Amino acid sequence: MSITTYAELKSAIADFLNRDDLTSAIPTFIALAEADIARKVRHWLQEKKVRTSLDEPYEFLPDDWLATISLRHSDGTEIKQVGVTEMAELDKLILSGKPQYYRIEAGRIELYPEPDAAYDADLVYYARVPALSDAATTNWMLTNHPDILLYGALTIAAPYLGEDARVTIWGSLYTSAIEALQMDSEKARYSGPLRARFKL
Repeated sequence: MSITTYAELKSAIADFLNRDDLTSAIPTFIALAEADIARKVRHWLQEKKVRTSLDEPYEFLPDDWLATISLRHSDGTEIKQVGVTEMAELDKLILSGKPQYYRIEAGRIELYPEPDAAYDADLVYYARVPALSDAATTNWMLTNHPDILLYGALTIAAPYLGEDARVTIWGSLYTSAIEALQMDSEKARYSGPLRARFKL
């Protein structure tokens, strides 16, 4: 069975479950699987870069933000991430200028020092995989790794199935698929063309 659209995914899940009474719950299973995937998966296909203007002490994060990879001024200067304690110590200095440090706080980026002008910066981050729906029928995860969404949704359905031996199998396949995806991302990130070595 081909699984390339949201409708085909729902149909495949229904076939695997073989339960007529769970049809209406399948979209919830998919949504909960997507939430679990958002917590576990960090793949290069999730990486996004946005340019923003830093002109306030707090800047809102993108709606699809999961984790920051880097924050740099447009000239390439890194803005370093610090923790709560370090930021509290910096705040005591009450300085303004070109931001040098940041921390993530309540869905926002807190900057230090407070910007004294508008500074262009590039935020590189991991973005949430776009959610599937009847209107948004596919995404890169479903196109390239439909097994993750299938087995993730089937695993979420476990409480409805009771003592069903298939749940353990689905859970194992789900875990293995995520591990393979992460490994694929690492290989893609660090692999490159072979370089000849010459002795001088």
